[in-house]
Parts: sequence; C-alpha cells; structure tokens
Amino acid sequence: MINVKPNLMPLLKEKGITQQQLSEMTGIPQGSLSRFDRNTRHESAHLFSIARALGVGVEDLFKVQEQEDN
Repeated sequence: MINVKPNLMPLLKEKGITQQQLSEMTGIPQGSLSRFDRNTRHESAHLFSIARALGVGVEDLFKVQEQEDN
C-alpha cells in the first residue's frame, strides 16, 4: 500500500518562497495554496503550475511512503 501526503509548505520553506510569492508566480489563489497540505484532492493544472514555478517534479510536491500489508 502507498501512503501519499502533500508536502508543499516544507518545500516552500526550503526554497525560501512565501505562499503569496508562489501565488503571484502561478496565478493560484493564496488561499488555495494555504490549504494544499490539508487537501486530499488537487487540481492537475495547479500541480503542474506549482511544480514548474518551483523547478521541481510534480512528485516532489508529495511525500510517498510504502507501507507493508499485514
């Protein structure tokens, strides 16, 4: 089983970019960005816009952990 968790806020901190700056770079409302790590569904257009603006792959916006089935 795979466990996927959004990882945007730590990534922004690492890159020294604020939510407001990312909003200006992508055109995505700041409120949507602030909820990114709490949401379980994400618009694909947002994912690609964020990844391009940050210079990362879409998969880098998430932490993926494999869990063993018992």
